[in-house]
Amino acid sequence: MKTVRQVVVVTGASGGIGRATAIAFGRRGATVALLARGQAGLDGAAAEVEAAGGTALIVPVDTSDSAAVDAAAERVENELGPIDIWVNVAFTSVFAPFSQIKPEEFARVTAVSYLGYVYGTMAALTRMRTRNRGTIVQVGSALAYRGIPLQSAYCGAKHAIQGFNESLRCELLHEHSGIHNTMVQMPAVNTPQFSWVLSRLPKKAQPVPPIYQPEVAARAVVYAADHPQRREYWVGGSTAATLLANAVAPGLLDVYLARTGFASQQTSEQRPADQPVNLWEPADADTDFGTHGVFDHRSTARSHQVWASQHHGMLAVGAAGSVLGLAAVAGVLLGRWVRQ
Repeated sequence: MKTVRQVVVVTGASGGIGRATAIAFGRRGATVALLARGQAGLDGAAAEVEAAGGTALIVPVDTSDSAAVDAAAERVENELGPIDIWVNVAFTSVFAPFSQIKPEEFARVTAVSYLGYVYGTMAALTRMRTRNRGTIVQVGSALAYRGIPLQSAYCGAKHAIQGFNESLRCELLHEHSGIHNTMVQMPAVNTPQFSWVLSRLPKKAQPVPPIYQPEVAARAVVYAADHPQRREYWVGGSTAATLLANAVAPGLLDVYLARTGFASQQTSEQRPADQPVNLWEPADADTDFGTHGVFDHRSTARSHQVWASQHHGMLAVGAAGSVLGLAAVAGVLLGRWVRQ
């Protein structure tokens, strides 16, 4: 595998997509700064980045604290060198109807899941501007365009990131900047979040199938970091279908999700009363949950849609070739028919 000597920062690196992304960058020789709150999760992620062939630097931080995020970026540059790529992944959430979420809980989700991206982007841009180069990748979701029940705080944060990222992209293009930003919209992914997010649902929370493994998401993030000129990437056929359907008939989706969105986000098992909660404190401070959630048996490790999304040009050439081929065959058949 090609070795790429880059300095990469990943927030939310102790589990799920963030951890899989850190390992993916480590696999090709990058030096990866791991930003998150949980020490046990960070230790586990660092060991896996090193085992993959990369170099890891653990930087414990709460991304809702702008000064702490800026200090983390300063430490990374002092110890590892100029930051080439900054990937924002860190988030928290509350699984509950909006009427059951307290104001301080909604504010906390927004502070981590939206403002954490803003603060990370500020810290990265401050340093990248002096060099006029660098890439910022925002890990988004199909829920950045399509709100669903039971996740109002998370959906609000993802929508905000999408608008923020578009605005920033316009400014960087206006400046003819050498810095690029892009966004990767994710489907349902098998991450530990379903075991540690604050939930007031009667049953255990689950991702809505089809479920993808974190490595599918990580490969898409690495590709986006290598090709940041494109404004956005979609991961998974379910993401593409959701975003297209929402663009055409959002009202029908409102009705559909009102009917199906409550049951589809819960398993048949009762939620344990002692389930960990990571809203205020990290759930993985003493226990490493790893990269994957508990849905390995229902998750897929590949997505043909991702390949298609990343190779529009090749598909266009293939489609044009098919059309020309069909036209040639039709011409031959028509010629034979005329001669008869």
